[in-house]
Amino acid sequence: MKIICISDTHGEHESVQLPAGDVLLHAGDITAHGSRSDFQAFLDWLVQQPHQHKVFIAGNHDTYLEQNPKAVEQLLKQHNNVHYLNDSGVELEGVRFWGSPITPRFHDWSFMREKDDIEKHWALIPNDTQVLITHGPVWGVLDEVARSEEITEHTGCKVLKKLLSEKTDGLAPDYHVFGHIHEGYGSIEKRGTQFLNVSTMNEHYVVQNPPVVIDLDATDFPKQP
Repeated sequence: MKIICISDTHGEHESVQLPAGDVLLHAGDITAHGSRSDFQAFLDWLVQQPHQHKVFIAGNHDTYLEQNPKAVEQLLKQHNNVHYLNDSGVELEGVRFWGSPITPRFHDWSFMREKDDIEKHWALIPNDTQVLITHGPVWGVLDEVARSEEITEHTGCKVLKKLLSEKTDGLAPDYHVFGHIHEGYGSIEKRGTQFLNVSTMNEHYVVQNPPVVIDLDATDFPKQP
């Protein structure tokens, strides 16, 4: 199985050059302004792609999806091969995916939670998850943001990091796919999990980074371009 991973297209999905694959995966921030029309434009594009399966989550820019869950559900019922994950999972050809849009609170964006509320979302993740998709990274992993020329700040989720670090005999996905921090694009392996920041846009909101391909038939972890 080849999984084509993108994230943070912010309405510019048509500018992305997608390679062939079995699953097209989007890790959130599918819209620029979070409107219904933005979401519909993304969905129209998504269903036209040739990949057999499509999997996506929302991100902090995707306001319509948080405020209108029933309307989103009705739109998606028309497309059997499109899987919207919102603290939920799907198994495709024997591979178990789980997705969540939740990120730590920063100003008043969508799908954000305070530290005391975020743990209940991560507690839903099944231990047998193979591909974990969250909009944001764990703390300290491909999550640095420059606050000045001299200062960078880690912005990932400490609660999710603790969960992945401590459940050594439990939750240990083969892949953790995320975006949110555009300048964190890249890949690193820790404790048997390959962490992939697949943000398509750079820090200037320009489509720059190519899709990342996970080849589950390969013996090694995928290499970043």
